[in-house]
Amino acid sequence: MYRAPQIYEAEYRAPAPAPAPAPGRAPERRRGLLGWALKWLLILGVWGVLGVGVVVLWFARDLPRPDSALDAVRRPSLTLEDRAGHVFATYGDVVGEKLRLSDLPPWLPAAAVAVEDRRFWWHWGIDPVGILRAVVVDLRARHVVQGGSTLTQQVAKNLFLSNRRTFGRKVQEVLLTLWLERHFSKREILEIWLNRVYLGSGAWGVDAAAKLYFGVSARNVSLWQAAVLAGLPRAPSRFSPRVDPAAAAARGREVLAAMAETGAITEAQAAEAGRQLAFPVPADGAGWFADWASQAAEAVVPENADAVVRTTLDARLQGVVEAKLSAMLDGPGAAVGAGEGAAVVLDAASGAVRAMVGGRDRHAGGFNRAVLARRQPGSSFKPFVWLAALEHGMHPDGLVEDAPLHIGGWSPGNFDGKFRGPVTLEEGLAESLNTVAVRLAQDAGGPGAVAAVAHRLGIAEKLPDNLTIALGTGVVTPLELTGAYAAFCNGGLRVTPSAIETVQADGRTTLPPHPAAARVISADLAAGMLRMMAGVVAHGSGRAASVPGRLVAGKTGTTQDYRDAWFVGCVGGAVIGVWTGNDDNRPMQGVTGGSLPARLFREIALELH
Repeated sequence: MYRAPQIYEAEYRAPAPAPAPAPGRAPERRRGLLGWALKWLLILGVWGVLGVGVVVLWFARDLPRPDSALDAVRRPSLTLEDRAGHVFATYGDVVGEKLRLSDLPPWLPAAAVAVEDRRFWWHWGIDPVGILRAVVVDLRARHVVQGGSTLTQQVAKNLFLSNRRTFGRKVQEVLLTLWLERHFSKREILEIWLNRVYLGSGAWGVDAAAKLYFGVSARNVSLWQAAVLAGLPRAPSRFSPRVDPAAAAARGREVLAAMAETGAITEAQAAEAGRQLAFPVPADGAGWFADWASQAAEAVVPENADAVVRTTLDARLQGVVEAKLSAMLDGPGAAVGAGEGAAVVLDAASGAVRAMVGGRDRHAGGFNRAVLARRQPGSSFKPFVWLAALEHGMHPDGLVEDAPLHIGGWSPGNFDGKFRGPVTLEEGLAESLNTVAVRLAQDAGGPGAVAAVAHRLGIAEKLPDNLTIALGTGVVTPLELTGAYAAFCNGGLRVTPSAIETVQADGRTTLPPHPAAARVISADLAAGMLRMMAGVVAHGSGRAASVPGRLVAGKTGTTQDYRDAWFVGCVGGAVIGVWTGNDDNRPMQGVTGGSLPARLFREIALELH
């Protein structure tokens, strides 16, 4: 009988039901994901730090040593002052006295902070707020109006780096900025900026710029002057008072407004300082004198030394001569083909040059005709012939024949083609008679004797060894001829034209070596020459040079075909020399020494005192 297999409980058990999920299992999985993410973030962070470190090391490999760069080598400076002590030219890198904030009026550092870095006292060298503000302002204006660089960044960039706009240079700027903020206090960083910032015209630092633009130390600048200085770093060449006074004034008013916005000054103070803000018109013509004086300074300034040279320049007179010559060339000169000119004013007793204009171009660096133009003097050379005659025993009242003269194939004639018969030496010079000049040269010992007289009085050029010398066929420069005339005006003493009075260098003031005045004409003969030359102006060819109530003595000069016209003479203790002509030797239209040059002499003479 079939029997179903017996199943025991021990052999079979129903599958156990699946256990219910334990509470909190899903959060554990999330923690696992978070841990994985943190691990990789940490790994990436480590590698990022290492990468940044590599970048920093890469750009720091040629980073300048900040401690040594603070004492970087610069070009020695040469500062030229006029005879009143006002700076009119600078060469090299001009650096003033190193000043502390406590040495300066409070509005000077306040002006710098207001216009350059308003959050300077609070940021850590880099100012994200300032950068964002500058971006917003620039976007609104659609061009660059503000920069985001802090004063510390400017110190880092200007002292240690070049002006290249590259990523690497920007990284180095940041590194140096952080170094500066760590090693210096805020006050010290601001002092470095004020003492080292470039402020145009070769001036580095506020003290140099204050002396250059205002003639005072930065210790003593006024509120409006401080505003002008603080406004220069954005564009030193454009806002320089010596380049564009109007632009400098406008920028200064912007700085005053910024100071009022920050509370450094009141609105009333800003308005008052803005009304005071004004600059004199720059005397660019002093560039002629400045170039000449700087060359003279090379021989007396110690090598590689900063120097301040007090010159002989009379800045007011320089401006007068410059304006008068320019007006003559632009007006009556242009009408008669006189394209160029030169003028020199010097002290007859010492040779000190008070004014020098070398041409119509008012800027320095051009051809200085007063010093370098070698031109025929024409009849303005005749006083040397007359002096030779006096030294040979003749007298101003002595007679000489004005009549036709034949020397070989040469027959000199007078300007008007007439002959007057016997005339006195004084009359012959007053009327500038050529036949009289040649006869006097013959009687005084010939061309060699005349050349010796001219050389003794200061003419350095080699002169013709024939009787045409009497008519001024050699060449001279305006400065040379004017200097040689001094002996006729000062009682017979030869002087050397000079530009330098004193030199300050290496902590001491020295007087440069200068040839002493030497007697080259006896007092009696000098008086006789002065008398005859005064006759030229009183009743001769130089009447246009006369000044009412004053003794004027001089001589006209005109060369063949009106290529050169001169008047050189003395008045009131000064010698004034004027030349007009053209650089290409093109003839002028009837211009004589008694016309344009004599009239310009008179205009300058009227301004001497």
